Amino acid sequence: MENHNETDAVNASEALHSGSPAPPPILEVRGLTKSFFGVPVLEDAHLSLHRGQVHGLVGENGAGKSTLMKVLAGVYQPDAGTVLLDGQEVTFSHPTKAHEAGLSSVFQEFNLLPDRTVAENIYLGREPRRGLLVNKTLMNSQTAELLDSLGIAAIRPSTQVRSLTVAEQQVVEIAKAVSYDARIISMDEPTAALAGAEVGLLYEIVARLRERGTAILYVSHRLREVFDLCDVITVLKDGKVVSTLPASKLDDAQLVRLMVGRPISAFFPDKLPREDLTPDGPEEKPILELQGAGNGQLDGISLSIQPGEIVGLAGLQGSGRTELLHGIFGAAPFTRGTMKMAGGELLPKSPRQGVRARMALITEDRKAEGLSLNQSILDNALSVIRSVFPRRTGAVRTEIPGVFSSLEVIARDLDQEVQYLSGGNQQKVVLAKWLAIRPLLVLLDEPTRGIDVGAKVAVYRLMRQLAAEGKAILMASSELPEVIGMSDRILVMRDGRLVGELPAGTSEEAILQLGTGARTAPEGEA
Repeated sequence: MENHNETDAVNASEALHSGSPAPPPILEVRGLTKSFFGVPVLEDAHLSLHRGQVHGLVGENGAGKSTLMKVLAGVYQPDAGTVLLDGQEVTFSHPTKAHEAGLSSVFQEFNLLPDRTVAENIYLGREPRRGLLVNKTLMNSQTAELLDSLGIAAIRPSTQVRSLTVAEQQVVEIAKAVSYDARIISMDEPTAALAGAEVGLLYEIVARLRERGTAILYVSHRLREVFDLCDVITVLKDGKVVSTLPASKLDDAQLVRLMVGRPISAFFPDKLPREDLTPDGPEEKPILELQGAGNGQLDGISLSIQPGEIVGLAGLQGSGRTELLHGIFGAAPFTRGTMKMAGGELLPKSPRQGVRARMALITEDRKAEGLSLNQSILDNALSVIRSVFPRRTGAVRTEIPGVFSSLEVIARDLDQEVQYLSGGNQQKVVLAKWLAIRPLLVLLDEPTRGIDVGAKVAVYRLMRQLAAEGKAILMASSELPEVIGMSDRILVMRDGRLVGELPAGTSEEAILQLGTGARTAPEGEA
């Protein structure tokens, strides 16, 4: 029997690349409009999805991407407009209605029960039964077949979700969506929490779903993924569709300009002149010096960072980048070697000691480690000062509005709970919290993960300004264009050791060669 989904997928793909008319869309959005408290977040949005097509949806935070996805998922009801499924108008009053129609969504925040098995999570609320009892044997076998159809051999149906990696949990979320016999799957930032090596697994799953004729709406801030995976790209800005074009007709620079209204050259701002230098001033000492530093995860770390310098820290996942930042800050103290801050001996044994030495650590996971989500913006911004420098709280409180203004934080007021801010604005609150201590050394761990391009530019501008003020910055990032675009020099790690130093503007290939061990640093380079 002919598989119509696969046939349609081939026809759509051929039509896309040949310029001939494509088959009718499986899903069509016309004039979709949605407001909250009188503020429009979607205005006259339109979109078409075809079988076997990966359709990218991009835009800055607040552009309306998540709202559009939640309307399609039945979470929100539109104020106006229509949704057509196979040419017939549909309304989804509840997510279960969307599932029944074959439309599933995978949201950025996982919705899994950690103490239940993979199979129990996938079939939660619709478990196969034998009489009044759950038929676990059948449920496990169905789950095994489902995972096998997606090419996933490493995950067992009986495994507790708690023991899975973040990437494996993301796979379970996707498998759960597919289990509803989904013809359309919406994916919201599916790789936001994944390391570079884990992203390949998602690529394979998307390819298999495309081959089966599944239509995919793919939302991501990572432009490389969008171009790698998507056939068509729709750009949203301020709740309106700016453009829908084949991915082959766009490049990075064009897409960024459509999203944020400025060229990609503004992505990585130029280095600013130092503001704190005087012609006859004394010779500067390094702000940070390590010699032979190590602990249970690191060994033989020697480096120095000068005032006004941005040093990039590159390496594969597990290379020791985060561990190095934690060691410097005192969160995972060094047990050997020496460390100096601004010329003075220091080996912090706790984060409090790191803060007192005027170090700031912007952690990789802002929600779990950087913010108290149910507290106000102001309380978050004052949290470090209150804890470590309580006498300065009053003075900092008067400065905070100016700090938020300079960071262009978009919020109702300072009493708004942080959980209701966009990812980019949450990251700016984290930065403001640490700026309050007036740090000498700023340790950044994945500073732009999961935020839109506009917010990234704001973070980069802040980094340039801090460097101009004479602060030292050590930035760990898995985004190699970010490392190359912002660093004065680049340190590369592998297996808990520094394995090389590369100059500004070096190539991604050179970084990866050192990071993977494909080549070693020349004598004296590391």
